[in-house]
Amino acid sequence: MSEQYDAIVVGSGITGGWAAKTLCEQGLKVLLLERGRDLPHRSGYKNEMKAPWELPFRGEGDQAFLNEHQAVQQHNIHLDEWTQDYWVKDSDHPYHTQNDTAFNWYRGYHLGGRSIMWGRQCYRWSDTDFEANLKDGHGTDWPVRYSDLKRWYDKVEAFIGVSGAKENLSQLPDGQFQPPMALTPVETHMREHIAAHYPDRRLTIGRTANLTESKPEEGRAACQNRYICGRGCSYGAYFSTQSSTLPAAMATGNLTVKTDAVVETVDYDPQLKRARGVTVINRLDQKRTQYAARMVFLCAGAFNSVALLQRSVSDAFPQGLANNSGVLGKYIMDHASTLGVASIMPGFNDHYYYGNRPTGIVIPRFVNMGEDKREFLRGFSYQGGAYRPSWSRGTNMPGLGHSFKENLRQPGDWKFVLTTFAECLPREGNAISQNWQAKDADGLPVLNINFAFGKNEHDLLSAAKEEAAAMVAKAGGHVLFGSDRPNPGGSAIHEMGGARMGRDARTSVLNGYNQSHDVPNLFVTDGAAMASSACQNPSLTYMALTARAATYAAEQLRAGRV
Repeated sequence: MSEQYDAIVVGSGITGGWAAKTLCEQGLKVLLLERGRDLPHRSGYKNEMKAPWELPFRGEGDQAFLNEHQAVQQHNIHLDEWTQDYWVKDSDHPYHTQNDTAFNWYRGYHLGGRSIMWGRQCYRWSDTDFEANLKDGHGTDWPVRYSDLKRWYDKVEAFIGVSGAKENLSQLPDGQFQPPMALTPVETHMREHIAAHYPDRRLTIGRTANLTESKPEEGRAACQNRYICGRGCSYGAYFSTQSSTLPAAMATGNLTVKTDAVVETVDYDPQLKRARGVTVINRLDQKRTQYAARMVFLCAGAFNSVALLQRSVSDAFPQGLANNSGVLGKYIMDHASTLGVASIMPGFNDHYYYGNRPTGIVIPRFVNMGEDKREFLRGFSYQGGAYRPSWSRGTNMPGLGHSFKENLRQPGDWKFVLTTFAECLPREGNAISQNWQAKDADGLPVLNINFAFGKNEHDLLSAAKEEAAAMVAKAGGHVLFGSDRPNPGGSAIHEMGGARMGRDARTSVLNGYNQSHDVPNLFVTDGAAMASSACQNPSLTYMALTARAATYAAEQLRAGRV
């Protein structure tokens, strides 16, 4: 062992940053390991301020390069020529899909991980979500409820900065919000119409980790409404590891960061029945180093954390570390997403908007709530918004000459769109495993992904398409089209599960504090821990669970229990 720490945190994304911050503030000496390159705040965002004409392909990217090296990543709506260096090369980091699986696994290997490129939507879960598995028998009962997480949601929101409007909805609890961003005229019309005709439904502004008020004590300025967040933000106006949790952790003097550090295995001591540290491959020279710690936090992203446990085999755990239950790698999920409705909203062409608002709207779940009972299980929500297309719409329009050009000098008709996010039930057959015969560029086994949406997800999307079209039509919109076919798994970039939490060690990997049932000084706090998917974005819940687990772990360490 080259060095000894109180805690090792694997992964520097949304949860890794929170784990490092919390543990360091508890006085622990922490080693944060990131498999990718360093990406310094501000100076690392090399394309942030570039205009299209400063890029070789004017922002569109080299299609030949994308086809060869980023065949999967290029389908991600957040990837363009400004941001493509943040997303992995599929040629270096392939994975295999089994049978008829369609799964797009979007990844970013660098300091900060996907906290640089994420969609920033922050929604609390409620007991509707945490109780669902117990009530309908799909999945293991969550060992936590909303009351367990409420103060941690408060803590996370207050620190990262979440703008939003309070709506007093049981299924979407209010939080510690900065002032909300404004709705457009069409969105305001839809909000008022929905409130008048659908008392069980609500349209509200998206709750987003973009500051509407500066936080000078943290060196973060308010959002500039550029909507180029995925390039990295030198203002620190949205939450990322670099702008928020990493500076806080570094300020304690307790943090050591190592990049280009690929964690090969978590090392287990069979006498102590504890994790003793990790084995790391230096990505630049392929040399191996072992680091020792009194406890280990896995925050590498759901599938990578599970893969790390599956690689960490020993006589004590021949099927993967912390896998006495046999469920490691199983019950993976991603939201079933699709374009629910696209429409034109007439009557508002004397209105426009200013700036590039970095969030949309949300209509929280309303099916299978209260008196609303459906034949399918769980529910769906919508995200989307209203906008007027610019002159660039001409690339897809017929026309010629002066009249065509003059038409494009004015904004197009108002469009209103709703994208559906439907809950994905946890199923044992949706699973990931190791392909020991194939290796990636870092020398790690390639992942096998076996995943499919079931009948319940298809039924949810069908109902969502019908409900969206009906709401828009009743509000005077002209529906152009909608879909009830799910995008490929992974498209929501909400992959989760594989090391689920549960009350019973025989059917779950982690307890209610994200602590391994089998290895008490091992914690997994990223999306791998999720026992169900709900239908809202999960990142805020990941962060709340991480802050809670890290505080608990530090207490247990001081008490000599881990």
